[in-house]
Amino acid sequence: MSSCDHNCSACSQNSCSDRDKQSLLAPAHPQSHVKKMIAVVSGKGGVGKSLVTTLLATQLNRDGFKTAILDADITGPSIPTAFGLKERISGNDMGMLPAVTQNGISIMSVNLLLDNVTDPVIWRGVIIANTVKQFWTDTIWGDVDYMFVDMPPGTGDVPLTVFQSLPISGIIVVTSPQELVGMIVEKAVNMADMMNVPVLAVVENMSYFECNGCGKRHYIFGDSHIEEIAQKHGIKHIFRIPMNQVITKAVDNGTIENFENDYFKDAKNIL
Repeated sequence: MSSCDHNCSACSQNSCSDRDKQSLLAPAHPQSHVKKMIAVVSGKGGVGKSLVTTLLATQLNRDGFKTAILDADITGPSIPTAFGLKERISGNDMGMLPAVTQNGISIMSVNLLLDNVTDPVIWRGVIIANTVKQFWTDTIWGDVDYMFVDMPPGTGDVPLTVFQSLPISGIIVVTSPQELVGMIVEKAVNMADMMNVPVLAVVENMSYFECNGCGKRHYIFGDSHIEEIAQKHGIKHIFRIPMNQVITKAVDNGTIENFENDYFKDAKNIL
């Protein structure tokens, strides 16, 4: 094997970063066939990544695609609650079997492995990151058109592991309308750029409140700057989710699959 002189401009092979990324990819379970894997990310917590993940998976499922969710937020998992899942994950000699929602969405989450869903996961970062990787390598996912990865906030161990070890096709950035939105988006976008992962869209959650009485939209957190920020970073697609008590009730009651909405009706055209 010839040695690398690190002169990528004169190299006929893929870039060093591409080769390094390929070498770090963890193999899927032999019985898993996932066509596209989309990570749902944000530079901070509390903006609604899990909500966006559930709505995307549900919408694509309604559109006729087989969808799945890998819950990578190990210390703050909320995906099972949104779908009303309570049974523990089962398995066999071949691997773990994901839980399946009433409409057929496959889900793997640490809360489906715990004896008590309120038990805290007090693990070091490396153990958490390895657990996320095992959710990919040791789970029998079967045939999946779109797998959504619900990421923890920030740019730490787990996001790095996901970007390096899982075959991410692109990311969805979730944010809210506050003034610091630019910084939040920029952190996530910059990490995606460093890992050579395309940004498919940005979602502004809690974008506005629509009054049932007057029918007007009220921007509780101030005017939105999402369009100018998307333009700055070359993000072509924008989605908005309003503040809505019905959404909150659907998540709390575990009935998010029954929540009728058109927030992501065009998602299949960009993913």
